[in-house]
Amino acid sequence: MDSENYNFYDRIFDVVRLIPHGRVTSYGAIASFLGAKRSSRMVGWAMNLSHSVEPFVPAHRVVNRNGLLTGKAHFKDINEMQQLLEAEGIVVIDDQIQNFMDVFWDPASL
Repeated sequence: MDSENYNFYDRIFDVVRLIPHGRVTSYGAIASFLGAKRSSRMVGWAMNLSHSVEPFVPAHRVVNRNGLLTGKAHFKDINEMQQLLEAEGIVVIDDQIQNFMDVFWDPASL
């Protein structure tokens, strides 16, 4: 991966670190905030790599635009993403965040 992508990943990680405890955002909202509206998948790829990044990146707070836990397979345990969200008070049923719009955090609100 070239250094331009790594710099973009660092920017993604910085945004994800801003997501408040008990809130979530989407891949697309992060991409749009960073001026790369069509780069939702790249945000997803960054989340896949984030588990080894320091300081900690709360990748469990990033879901798809419908509130689905589409990234859960990239955690050490298939249930870890849901467990982390539930520990923050977010209700998840069948991989779907309940009351998604109530817990959604838009980075553009900064």
